[in-house]
Amino acid sequence: MSFAFAATLVACTLFLVGWGVLHRGFFTHDRIIDTPVYESYGSAIDSGQVPYRDFALEYPPGALPVFALPALGGAHGDAFRRRFELEMAFLGEVIVICLAVALVALGAGRRRVLAVLALAALAVVALGPVVLSRFDLWPAALTAAALAALLSGRLRLGHLALGAAVAAKLYAAVLVPLTIVYVWRRFGRREALICGGLLLAVVAAAWVPFIVLAPHGVWHSFWVQASRPLQIESLGAALLLAAHHTFGLGLTKDSSHGSQNLAGAGPDTLALVLSVLQLAALLATWILFARGPATRERLLLASAAAVVAVVAFGKVLSPQFLIWLIPVVPLVAGRRGLIASLLLAAALVVTQLWFPYRYWELVLHFGALESWLVLIRDLVLVALFAYLARGLVERNAKAPLAVPSSVRAGSARASV
Repeated sequence: MSFAFAATLVACTLFLVGWGVLHRGFFTHDRIIDTPVYESYGSAIDSGQVPYRDFALEYPPGALPVFALPALGGAHGDAFRRRFELEMAFLGEVIVICLAVALVALGAGRRRVLAVLALAALAVVALGPVVLSRFDLWPAALTAAALAALLSGRLRLGHLALGAAVAAKLYAAVLVPLTIVYVWRRFGRREALICGGLLLAVVAAAWVPFIVLAPHGVWHSFWVQASRPLQIESLGAALLLAAHHTFGLGLTKDSSHGSQNLAGAGPDTLALVLSVLQLAALLATWILFARGPATRERLLLASAAAVVAVVAFGKVLSPQFLIWLIPVVPLVAGRRGLIASLLLAAALVVTQLWFPYRYWELVLHFGALESWLVLIRDLVLVALFAYLARGLVERNAKAPLAVPSSVRAGSARASV
């Protein structure tokens, strides 16, 4: 315990040093920021406007706190930016601490603790300044808190946190089938139903008031996300860019939905194909987990595979989506976890090679170097998913379907 505490302090300090580095020199060039958009939301809330009814909002209601808090008292411009970055830095520290709690619950050895916390602390520097102006550390921190609670036996608390993560950004919903199966198999149907009910209660508490007040605005926010075209950094777009440079395939750029995309019949078809692949990858992950033993290590392996599937096969793959992987991939155990973490680190670094510094060269001119870098990063993510999914298959073959006798006891440890 004392070693884990000391390692956590060092990792938190290292994270803050890295956060400071992102405000210096090379990292300050050519930034592409979203904070003005967040400021507009926060300022509208601070002036008494109701989200979805009085102004359009593309994000779930669970994201509202991180927009509203920096805008309190009418803060705007640099004041809002500084407050928002301070908020994100705090959430980054929360992720590091939650990973440490999870590792202690798992009884992880010193090498594993050091490796996981070091990657989490340095990940922001590996990905680059995009972390400063995106709110994705908020759902990532909630996801980290949910996993830490679940691994520590606080099942209900874990599902409350997971519900908050889903309300903040919908990607976290891919973990719900895994956590419910985990609880059902280890602690019984009643506890699984309670946990599921608590999760749904949090999601309903976030959504229902706005559905009542502004049903059309809520529907519009869903539709804006669901109808997005093939974003230029997605796997499908990367393949088309490769064909453009190799075979001269003609491509058309389109800016809409707050991103730069590829337009036309080919890109639209690939967007649909990716959506089908994404669903198939998620279903395969859920089924593989359900068919094997419900151990904590397998829960982490399946959770990592599920989140990677969302990112790798999405028709939109913005750089900040890689933040979602930081609380889950490093927790995978053993040699598989080490290799998975190295693949994640490679994906983070390669992303920074074009974003934000060469992003407009990619978008405006379909730059060859940038196009190949995007393809390499996307293929690394596909390889990461395949490697994690293969781990589930191998563990299913080695381990019989069983409920560990040490956790058949009732829900005493499953309380909030």
